[in-house]
Amino acid sequence: MIDFSKYAGEPDLEGMSREALQDYLRTVLERIEALDEQEPEDMGSEAYEDWGDRHEELEDLADEIRDLLDEMGGPNG
Repeated sequence: MIDFSKYAGEPDLEGMSREALQDYLRTVLERIEALDEQEPEDMGSEAYEDWGDRHEELEDLADEIRDLLDEMGGPNG
């Protein structure tokens, strides 16, 4: 199972440079991919609910990073 505590304390996105945001987006997408590989089989379990919540949080974070990159203009990684 993934240790969700290692994802605590996300950085201040507003204060990051374009390059840092692109790097962070890649990191978040890697986290999503790793999480996908550990999807619990029992969709009715608490583990699945926790997994789904974290997956949604990471997807929301990726969307937020993409939005900031779009505001900066140009490709977003």
